[in-house]
Amino acid sequence: MFEEAQYFAPVAAQEDGSVVVELAASHPGFADPVYRARRNAIAALALGYRPGTPIPAAEYTEQEHEVWAMVSRELAIKHAKYATAEYLDGVARLGLPADRIPQLEKVSELLEPLTGFRYLPAAGLVPLRDFYGVLADGFFHSTQYIRHHSVPFYTPEPDVVHEVIGHANALAADRYAALYRLAGQAARRVEGEEALEFVSKVFWFTLEFGVMREQGELRAYGAGILSSYGEIEEFRGMDIRPLDLAAMGTTHYDITKYQDVLFAAESLEHLEDVVGGFWATCDDDSIARLMASAV
Repeated sequence: MFEEAQYFAPVAAQEDGSVVVELAASHPGFADPVYRARRNAIAALALGYRPGTPIPAAEYTEQEHEVWAMVSRELAIKHAKYATAEYLDGVARLGLPADRIPQLEKVSELLEPLTGFRYLPAAGLVPLRDFYGVLADGFFHSTQYIRHHSVPFYTPEPDVVHEVIGHANALAADRYAALYRLAGQAARRVEGEEALEFVSKVFWFTLEFGVMREQGELRAYGAGILSSYGEIEEFRGMDIRPLDLAAMGTTHYDITKYQDVLFAAESLEHLEDVVGGFWATCDDDSIARLMASAV
């Protein structure tokens, strides 16, 4: 229910050196001064990060660990029913802790020997080209904060549950990790902003909200679905359309609600051929032709 690299609470560095995360009045943690202080402190960690150094550790509270444990436990049950085999293979290979929030540095240590990916901490919004571009080098920008404890199964923005349970498990699977890298290569190759947005929309409808037919059932592989306690129960009832590059790259979506239009691959091989092939070869001209065909 959010757009990667775009739907973050603004982060502002103050003149006195402090960092403030500007939560909207509708945010579940808006009126909680303890939560807001935690968000500010965690954002400051990311802003202080220097490439090539270990990711600063966030000192999570027991309440925050309890939120992770509750959500992790319930999502695992749903994954067994709704997730693709390749994603479940990534879950088994990565072996994330179920009872405590893992530090991003630890996730990187688990992930790198599998597919070469490592995490980078993000305080808030990451420019679109930077967010997608570093995927080509095996890096993934991630927040470190967790959702407010009052609504453990809901977040209005991508938190560490989404970034790690949703994305890291996929990044631990060889064939999905290869697709992330191809998306990064495409983001670096294209020059225009319209072409970059097209690449990002294809990512949205696949690696964020992608579904696939597998053994006669519709299963999810997109991190946005697989990290959402509610959406994972609803996706099979949405408007399921065939995988179509022109349509995915030009379809409008609403980040504030469940995605009601999804594009289904017929198999992992189909996804690799169509989407992987597109990311491997696309340029501004080929994307312009696809956009024109969608009018």
